[in-house]
Amino acid sequence: MDNTPAEHHIPVTPSLYEKHKKVYPQNISGRFRTLKWKVAAAIMAFYFLAPWIRWDRGEGQPDQAILASMTLRRLYFFNIEIWPQEIYYLTGILVLAAVGLFLATAMAGRVWCGFTCWQTVWTDIFVWVEQKLEGDRNKRMRLDNAPWTIDKLWRKSLKQVIWIIFSLLTGAGFLFFFNDAPQTVYNLLSGEGSAAEYGFTLLFASTTYLLAGFAREQVCIYMCPWPRFQGAMFDEHSLIVTYEAWRGEPRGKAKEQDDKNLGDCVDCNLCVNVCPTGIDIREGDQFQCIGCAMCVDACNSIMTKLGRPGNLITYDSVSNQYAREMGKPEQKRLIRKRTIAYGFLLSAIFVLMAFGLLNRTELEINVQRDRAPLFVELSDGEIRNGYTFKLLNMINVPQTFTLRVSGLKDAKMTVINLAKDPVDEVTLDVSGDTVATFRIFVRAPKDALDEQFKDMEFILSNVNTGEVIEYDSRFAGPIR
Repeated sequence: MDNTPAEHHIPVTPSLYEKHKKVYPQNISGRFRTLKWKVAAAIMAFYFLAPWIRWDRGEGQPDQAILASMTLRRLYFFNIEIWPQEIYYLTGILVLAAVGLFLATAMAGRVWCGFTCWQTVWTDIFVWVEQKLEGDRNKRMRLDNAPWTIDKLWRKSLKQVIWIIFSLLTGAGFLFFFNDAPQTVYNLLSGEGSAAEYGFTLLFASTTYLLAGFAREQVCIYMCPWPRFQGAMFDEHSLIVTYEAWRGEPRGKAKEQDDKNLGDCVDCNLCVNVCPTGIDIREGDQFQCIGCAMCVDACNSIMTKLGRPGNLITYDSVSNQYAREMGKPEQKRLIRKRTIAYGFLLSAIFVLMAFGLLNRTELEINVQRDRAPLFVELSDGEIRNGYTFKLLNMINVPQTFTLRVSGLKDAKMTVINLAKDPVDEVTLDVSGDTVATFRIFVRAPKDALDEQFKDMEFILSNVNTGEVIEYDSRFAGPIR
């Protein structure tokens, strides 16, 4: 009889999730690494310096060249000022960005992810700090596995301090795009900042610290949705980071390369060591690959030392790789139906937005007719309709207009706080860079209405420029 305790027979359920393995990307130099640093420098320069560029917009207006003001409800970009009523321009920018990303992906795979994504750029900087303090790949691995000593403590502590400082600068830098940069710096450093300013700074700083310092490649692999559907953007002519297996296999050590049956790959694993997501590109195209081309630089450095042709790992397309394997002419086709379609769509949206900006009016009218009640019958038998009349003056100069009604026989107006008695025409003064709202009542004899809803127009004339704008509306009366 088995006297073994029952709990010893309980089967152990295996974990459904693989334990995270920390990636220690090795430092490498080369053409793509240099390009990545140049792109990172440009992004850092824009991020931290752009909010400090000044732009004179006149008295009472913000002088920050690039500003998304939540209090003023304006988006400023040098000489361009976008109002909430023009939110379609922001939509156009987002569409441009999306189509541009589709075009770049169709042509060169995840080039955005590898070179310009802010997660990639900030992670590169955090890893660079780590390498400077803790050493390259092997040293960092040994340091992590070593017992705690004074040397390990000060290196780890200083790294965290630098990460935190850079994260705080990043959080404050993001805030500068939404508030006046010099004033915000003063508020934050003097202790006079609002709870929102400190709160958002800490929020963006903490996300930067966690995502760039610790999550790193896990953001690209698990959190970012782009890898899941990037394959839909690829075709056989898309340039992606690929291993030329037809040339590299079978693998062999460098000392065995005299064997004619071996390929060029010496199985040094340097391409794996430099990969920021820890994959082996020799296993084929993988969604974890962010297209940073560090493995290209790594492999080329080995091929150069061995006197072998470069680009065993390179940016290549499936069709071109097959052609080279078969000894046929190269088939690089960046211009094809898909890229032409994306390029045409990108150009069309850009031209449409540019045309709209160049021809945008500096004055907008919005009229809302009262719907409850539709009309009021006055004691003298006339019919009255109410309207909310809004004038959007987009320039920082006061303007004066005259307003009258056309298309409605014997119609007169009264304007709250301006014209108490019915008049044919009223003068409206509008301050610069503001939205003026007027409450207007239009009245007309009942016999002027030959149908329940009569078409009419508000005629607005600019006293200074003579410009005339017509706004179509309707006047409601009793059912005929």
